[in-house]
Amino acid sequence: MADKKIKIRLVRSTIGTLPAQRATVRSLGLRKIGSVVEQTANPAILGMIKRVEHLVSIENAAGE
Repeated sequence: MADKKIKIRLVRSTIGTLPAQRATVRSLGLRKIGSVVEQTANPAILGMIKRVEHLVSIENAAGE
């Protein structure tokens, strides 16, 4: 069984956020508002999402 994939979308700007939050968004692979990345749902990624949950939206990847 493959690891579960999730789609992460940047829905709010990182302007005015803390530098650590900006770095977290960048390390998730997000650049511009509306950009989407697909990541494996492991504890490290879920922890990063938790830190910036007010800036991103999460959904299950299609095909599961």
